[in-house]
Amino acid sequence: MAKDTSPQCKQCRRENEKLFLKGERCLTDKCSVERRSYAPGEHGRGRIKQSEYLLQLREKQKARRYYQLLEKQFHQYYETASRKQGITGENLLRLLEMRLDNVVYRLGFGASRRQARQLVRHAHFLVNGKKVDIPSYQVRPDDVVSLRPNSKAIEEVRAATDLTSSVAPWLLADHDNLTGKVLRAPERDEIDTPVQEQLIIELYSK
Repeated sequence: MAKDTSPQCKQCRRENEKLFLKGERCLTDKCSVERRSYAPGEHGRGRIKQSEYLLQLREKQKARRYYQLLEKQFHQYYETASRKQGITGENLLRLLEMRLDNVVYRLGFGASRRQARQLVRHAHFLVNGKKVDIPSYQVRPDDVVSLRPNSKAIEEVRAATDLTSSVAPWLLADHDNLTGKVLRAPERDEIDTPVQEQLIIELYSK
């Protein structure tokens, strides 16, 4: 399975914004964005000529890195979103939010999306009582996500819940029993992804 193995802290510095890719570290003074608030590389402190294309590209890269997806995967989500009724940008974000690995993270069962994806990939979570080990699995309203009984990751999951200050309003989490429920699909104002999705749609529409 292909995956992005580039340094995560450099990804945040490239976008000049915290993408919370390393869990607890992102909440401390060790965060690289706090320590070095400029792009990586020998020309990171130089001036960059802004353009419409660059702004669109940076928004797309930011969203792709935020959800930890490769370019081909991200573009497939755009294609799916463009075929749905409604606003394409909102459809895109909704599809990304309804991924199982993202839902596990939003419920507070993973300190980062990468950790949540690994937990799903190793079959630590059940959806409606059935094992699902596909991070891209699309959850639906009324789906129940729970930690598998006798999972060896229970300590990691409980440690992640300790870092969770709030849960998205479209989800219901029970941190004591390590279960969660999808109440409904999220509205745009309930998605705190730091991107302007319209710029992404403009980029792909060219």
